[in-house]
Amino acid sequence: MLKQIPTHLIAGPLGAGKTSLIRHLLAQRPAGERWAVLINEFGQIGLDAALLARDEDGLSFSEVAGGCLCCVNGVPFQVGLGRLLRKAKPDRLFIEPSGLGHPLSLLEQLAAAPWEGVLAVQPLLMVLDAAALATNVPLADSQRDALAHAGLLVLNKSDGLDAASRAAIETRLQRALYWTSQGRVPFGRLPIASVAAAASSSAALPDGPLPPAAVWRSAEEPICLIQDQPEGWSIGWRWHPSQRFDLLQVQQWLAPLPWRRAKLVLHTNAGWLAANALQGQALHWQNSEWRKDSRLELIFSGAQDQAALRAAMAACRLA
Repeated sequence: MLKQIPTHLIAGPLGAGKTSLIRHLLAQRPAGERWAVLINEFGQIGLDAALLARDEDGLSFSEVAGGCLCCVNGVPFQVGLGRLLRKAKPDRLFIEPSGLGHPLSLLEQLAAAPWEGVLAVQPLLMVLDAAALATNVPLADSQRDALAHAGLLVLNKSDGLDAASRAAIETRLQRALYWTSQGRVPFGRLPIASVAAAASSSAALPDGPLPPAAVWRSAEEPICLIQDQPEGWSIGWRWHPSQRFDLLQVQQWLAPLPWRRAKLVLHTNAGWLAANALQGQALHWQNSEWRKDSRLELIFSGAQDQAALRAAMAACRLA
């Protein structure tokens, strides 16, 4: 019976390190526990499940792509979460909303029907980019409003900050802080609320038809999806797993583009590799356990030349 599942909302701005933090938490999962992760991404393709992929039992992932959860809370979010809970029957649930989303709105939804009694929502954990804060990069209103409601603020990317910079940030935030880099946070540092005994919800969990599966018309032709919203413009591709890409050519194509965020898992001439970077950062490649398909998603501040991007991506494919 699904009852009082500890549920952790891992929020924070785009590129702060939410996915890295969840990856480190997953590595600390106690033997025998079932954990589930619901991931929301701004783009249409969905990359974080591929970036988090681990070849082990006891982990379940689900994605809700195409906007922030609070804006797509009808069918996509309700059905996606309901299906994940029924399938995984998890002992613990993690939810990673889009960095362009609204954490407080999502917290309100999770505390209401039909999740009341099913989920034991824990205090909000927010991941912030400490290096960006030190240079006074502003937070979006939705993220700034959530700071006062956080049970813990994780100051990621903090290894290069001196004592004065850290002291200035501590004075500014006036909250419980955990300084780290690469998203490394011990499981025991998660903010936990005492949970009173409660009856399980009698309401049926949301269900509905799955969205139609996107399929390749041929192995050589990708699925390409584009989204235009006030928060940004995104373009993403999915390629058949048999297709391979020239790693150097991909890097040379992406380097000068004005993307705000780049996420990719590709079958390359150097094997299956993943990268995840913010604007101005170099792509740092890591080996990937994902093998289902190649994926690439770029988020820009405004609309781009679609034809040029499609042509450039196609040119990176090996014959």
